[in-house]
Amino acid sequence: MTETVSFLDRNTHKLAFVKTDGDGPTLVWLGGFRSDMTGSKAIKVEEYAKERGQANLRFDYAGHGESTGAFTDGSIGAWRDDARAMIEAEAPGDVILIGSSMGGWIGLLLAMEEAQKAKAENRPSRVKSLVLIAPAPDFTQDLMWATFSKDERERMVRDGRLEEESQYSDEPTIITHHLIEEGRNHLILGGSIETGCPVRILQGVADPDVPHTHALRIMDALIGEDVVLTLIKDGDHRLSRDEDLAALVRTLDALPDQARGPLI
Repeated sequence: MTETVSFLDRNTHKLAFVKTDGDGPTLVWLGGFRSDMTGSKAIKVEEYAKERGQANLRFDYAGHGESTGAFTDGSIGAWRDDARAMIEAEAPGDVILIGSSMGGWIGLLLAMEEAQKAKAENRPSRVKSLVLIAPAPDFTQDLMWATFSKDERERMVRDGRLEEESQYSDEPTIITHHLIEEGRNHLILGGSIETGCPVRILQGVADPDVPHTHALRIMDALIGEDVVLTLIKDGDHRLSRDEDLAALVRTLDALPDQARGPLI
């Protein structure tokens, strides 16, 4: 059976999404840099939701997957705004945000924003839990710009972009100067991170892209006691093996809002 892909009009572009109706809180998948909503983890979360009769939402940022727009026009702030608009339109109630890699950064930004708003309005946060998979907050600065050579930095400033080989695609990864510069507006690891909800982190120790020490920095920055980090010794960045997906399901099952058991 072919799935039905819908589109949310954002004026300058259209966001592709697949929504499963059900009880709340809605599970919202936040994908990574250059990934899309058809990856194995996103599909596993959707299958998990369907088994429970729970609402689920997965989508592509602008310039990703089936969404329109140019990838090279994107930035952390723009993709965060895409995620916020999608949630407001298609998941207006309580949510559990599940962010992979860059999606972890976007999930943290959204949770921080909602926590501040909820506190100001004297109400509970709509973000009930946050699950981060190989999260990469501040990656444009700490894992890209900081690792570039002097020559690479000069070329990026001169040309507005760098092209790098990708181990995940035959196409090179294009890193724009705009991505780096705009990303500095959203750096969060230099201070405290208040999400207002339980946080669960899955991180591979053998991750070649986001070192497990990055997850430790996130742990140190997070405010609140209900934070659990699970390190998978032989886990890579994707964490998409059967055993990794099983660990993700166990993590979802054990969340405070999920622990009541299957909804059906």
